Amino acid sequence: MTAFHEILFPLDIALRSAGGPERRTDIVSFGSGREQRNARWAQSRRRFDAGYGVKTLEALQAVVAFFEERRGRLYGFRWRDRLDHASHPPGQSVSPLDQGIGIGDGVTATFQLQKTYGAGLAPYARPIVKPVGGTVRVAVGGVEAAGSFGCDPATGVVSFAAGHIPPPGAAVTAGFWFDVPVRFDTDYLEVDLSAFAAGAIPKIPLVEIRL
Repeated sequence: MTAFHEILFPLDIALRSAGGPERRTDIVSFGSGREQRNARWAQSRRRFDAGYGVKTLEALQAVVAFFEERRGRLYGFRWRDRLDHASHPPGQSVSPLDQGIGIGDGVTATFQLQKTYGAGLAPYARPIVKPVGGTVRVAVGGVEAAGSFGCDPATGVVSFAAGHIPPPGAAVTAGFWFDVPVRFDTDYLEVDLSAFAAGAIPKIPLVEIRL
């Protein structure tokens, strides 16, 4: 199992970073000009550069300490994506109706949190495995299920208590904030203090991991 520390990368630095989703697609081009495209990854993978958020020597020292405690690429950790960290659109608050996570059958008691991107043509359901504790709200059949479920913040699995299992055909929905599980994508942080003082940005690459 991938080694992981349930700790959040310094938020003030993360909120000024750069990065986004990556996919891997094979493309075969034919003489006719047509193409054959095949997705190699079922799930996207996010990459970030935390260096853009480092503006002071104190912030740089904090990143070095965080890097050392993670032993470079050895341990994963939580990362707050400034662009995409909630189940709801910008400007709104968490609602238990934000995202569909399953349909009840009267037997299944556990559901994985997920966030769906797009609608109609080819929506993408992204598993959410690192929800932020205390933010998860769940509804069954459009009615909030407060007090009848638990959510593991380390896996994103929602578990309903006995006697509260969603009945057949009932839509199970959820709202939440979440982090991205990542690791450093280097075992070496090159820090040039003379360049840093002149305004140069250090490279601090991070990559999403599968747990």
